[in-house]
Amino acid sequence: MFLFCRPFSLRSLFTIFAFSIFKLMSQLLNVLWSQYLKLPRSEMKKFMEFPIEVQAAQLKKIVKATEHTEWGKRFGFSNYKKTADWKNMLPLQDYESIKHDIHRMMTGEKDVLWPGRIKYYAKSSGTTSDKSKYIPITDPNHKDCHTKGGWRLLAAIYDNVKDCKIIEGKSILLSGSYSSDLSEFPGSTVGDVSAIIYQRINPLAVNRLFPEKEIALLPDFEKKLDLIAKDSIHADIRMVAGTPTWAVVLFKKILEQTGKQHMLEVWPKMQVFVHGAVSFVPYRDPFRKFFPSDAFTYIETYNASEGYFAVQNDKSSHDMLLLLDNGVFYEFIPMEEWDKEQPKTLLLEEVELDKNYAMVITTNSGLFRYKIGDTVKFTQKYPYKIVITGRTKQFINVFGEEVMVANTDAALSATCIEFGVKMVDYTVAPIFLTASGKGGHEWLIEFEKDPENLDAFASALDKNLMKVNSDYEAKRFHDLALERLKLNLAPKATFFNWMKSRNKIGAQQKVPRLANHREYLDELKKFI
Repeated sequence: MFLFCRPFSLRSLFTIFAFSIFKLMSQLLNVLWSQYLKLPRSEMKKFMEFPIEVQAAQLKKIVKATEHTEWGKRFGFSNYKKTADWKNMLPLQDYESIKHDIHRMMTGEKDVLWPGRIKYYAKSSGTTSDKSKYIPITDPNHKDCHTKGGWRLLAAIYDNVKDCKIIEGKSILLSGSYSSDLSEFPGSTVGDVSAIIYQRINPLAVNRLFPEKEIALLPDFEKKLDLIAKDSIHADIRMVAGTPTWAVVLFKKILEQTGKQHMLEVWPKMQVFVHGAVSFVPYRDPFRKFFPSDAFTYIETYNASEGYFAVQNDKSSHDMLLLLDNGVFYEFIPMEEWDKEQPKTLLLEEVELDKNYAMVITTNSGLFRYKIGDTVKFTQKYPYKIVITGRTKQFINVFGEEVMVANTDAALSATCIEFGVKMVDYTVAPIFLTASGKGGHEWLIEFEKDPENLDAFASALDKNLMKVNSDYEAKRFHDLALERLKLNLAPKATFFNWMKSRNKIGAQQKVPRLANHREYLDELKKFI
């Protein structure tokens, strides 16, 4: 048979040989990668078995490292003996209480919150303020918190993805951007935490990422998405990591350009989507359309400017493993203490399951007893696992209903499935007491395609919210304190254009879901 075949040219033989070598090298790299991940697995096993002891060691290490800084001297860190002492050594902090000292550090002052000169700062505006926050990224924080968290994530991916081969292809990380030439802070590199970490990443790891660094760190996020969409069509993409909101925008752009029905027709070897920053609950159904395969895996992470806190280590459960050896020491404020001037905190061993807590952190970036603003619930102990329930400033509790983002996400997701529609974005605000003596909640939702019967959708949404929140259900009983929610439709691209008008388009920018005031909702209605 081979006698009748056309002979291979030397060029063809070389191409085949080169391709075979590349394939073998990729397979070898995957094997070596899998073996290396035994290290983070063993480290994770230790803190899962000895959580309290590991946390105590983390705090001791942070306090010892900073005892000769300004803050260490101010609060007597050298007198630290045991974990129980920590609560009484200094009050709880927020960004306003440390902002001045951080700005001093950014202009070059040394030994303020952390030893030496700190060059890198993560810029975060959050979802409740237009003012920028600058969080120090020290070398230990970069290495032993953010980078270590990344290794924990990779271990979780390889443990949960059958025949995982992401290292044999490319991964897209939807990162932000950074700038090193802010005139008021010469010598400091400032940007989104994802960009700060990305631009310091190991060169070997960069080779597995797509696109090249120059595009990945572009400050114009719209242009970045356009370029990624255009250039990735013919790439071998195995994993995408980013905020679901912006990933949806990217996938839609790609499908529009290719005419394909779903993303697995574009990237047939893609295995996993890593998400964080916002709840994935409202996005589950749309993503099933993008990746219509039971073998496709979703992994959630909890990483922020202030640190890398948790990772989903079991894809069959939606909670995340709290990382306890990551250069972070945790305290937790019970919900009934949130609004007090000096709220009491609980240590890890004191928390209870299924209760809302505001998280307080002490980190190897120089944050001490810092209120990060996120709320969590514990789903289990030994190992300690959490779910994110919202933000301390993103809830509605005007009438004692205690509605959290996790509640509205779950109710809206269930209602969208019931009515066969897809949500793009939403926000909710209270309707304050009227002459009738009753208040309520007002929703603004943008759909891909609006429900045919808006009133029926609103009623179903109201009922689903009662199912997931007993306090809301009690206030809604016979319209006792709350009337049925009011629902408004937002025109197409409302939230995107509104965020753009506020200069909040980026990998880590999020639409405020809930507020105990009407500022965002009224601003959006005026914008429309």
